[in-house]
Amino acid sequence: MNHAMTTTAFDLPGCRVTRNLGVVRGITVRSRSIFGTIGGALQTLAGGNISLFTELCEKTRAEAFEMMIAHAEQLGANAVVGVRYDATELMQGVTEMVCYGTAVVVQAA
Repeated sequence: MNHAMTTTAFDLPGCRVTRNLGVVRGITVRSRSIFGTIGGALQTLAGGNISLFTELCEKTRAEAFEMMIAHAEQLGANAVVGVRYDATELMQGVTEMVCYGTAVVVQAA
């Protein structure tokens, strides 16, 4: 699926939804390594962007997004609307990242 066919909106401009296939999701659970934790702690001393944690968050979001896309493709969707992210700390240092949306089939309007 082309990533341009995903949106946080509930429609795609220039397209008409012909079928709603339901909710799709991608879920990943990550923990920080001891090295990442120490490195991140050291970066906090200097202030500003903590790049080790930023990189971990970005990789985690991307993985959950790709899993959501794969789920949508399994259902036969060619687009996903209403895309959202949610995160929950399951225990200290362990976070669940969920990316979800509605799988749809669209045609050019």
